[in-house]
Amino acid sequence: MTENLELRQKPSFLSNFSSNLLPVLTLAIALIAVSCAAIFIRLAEREIGPNATIFNRLLIATVVFGILDTLRQWRNDDFPLTPPNTPYTASDILRLVGVAAVASTSVALWAWSLTQTSVANSTVLRNLTPIFTSLGGWWLLGQQFDRRFVIGTVVAVAGAMFIGFDDLQISAEHLLGDGIALVSAMLYGANLLLVESLRSKFPATTILLWRCSVGAMLVFPVAWLAEDRLFPQTWAGWFAVAALAVICQALGQGLLVYSLKQFSSGFVAILLLLEPILTAVFAWAIFGEVLNWTNWIAFFVVLVGIYLARSSHAQ
Repeated sequence: MTENLELRQKPSFLSNFSSNLLPVLTLAIALIAVSCAAIFIRLAEREIGPNATIFNRLLIATVVFGILDTLRQWRNDDFPLTPPNTPYTASDILRLVGVAAVASTSVALWAWSLTQTSVANSTVLRNLTPIFTSLGGWWLLGQQFDRRFVIGTVVAVAGAMFIGFDDLQISAEHLLGDGIALVSAMLYGANLLLVESLRSKFPATTILLWRCSVGAMLVFPVAWLAEDRLFPQTWAGWFAVAALAVICQALGQGLLVYSLKQFSSGFVAILLLLEPILTAVFAWAIFGEVLNWTNWIAFFVVLVGIYLARSSHAQ
């Protein structure tokens, strides 16, 4: 009788771990992987320009996701990031291409905004993404958010914006750049919403295969025309772009897209506010860059906001 009781309890424990801890762990690993992007970008840009770096990142990631998606179809079982195959409709293809176009445009606009306004202004406005994502989820997807989630969102966004307040510049000459950064934030929120809507039908590998392959095709002409060199020339350069593609794009973005089946795009957007803070910590550890007291206060405030949002009933 006791043995039967223990057998009944074991699946319950594993089920609770899978439903509660595993999704959070997956999202945490995704965040750490994505936060390494700035480090690898800096290393890659010692040999090639920013557009060429993005192109190589997307090109290598396309190969990785192509292999993963082929293995999923070949095995036809529960591959870690994939549900069963589903047929494409015209609407699906439009949304899959839309994800790539929106994500690529968001990155391009953010890079452009940095040439038209201060880094602080661009960072502050880019950190408004969770607000646009939550509003879009409520308006377009019918998501409901309780008071605790809203308070957590406001606290986390305020903490992230606090980083750039010391250097914030409000002037007419920065108006264009500020507007571009704001549009970039809106598009990044739209990207998360599109991916969330696709996750109900497609596996993460399929979504990211489309996103990276179409994105690479969109970035290629820009990189070809704007850069002197399209590919790295040394093993160190290839290591940087390969790490950027495999660790940041494949692992980080792959797990991030996977998590959108367990968490709302609004909550994921809030958690991504930790990305620049973790990047600053990595830069401090690797390149010796200085971290001031505002970074640590921002880190704490964002964590409080994430805790409030996570403990709500609206993920």
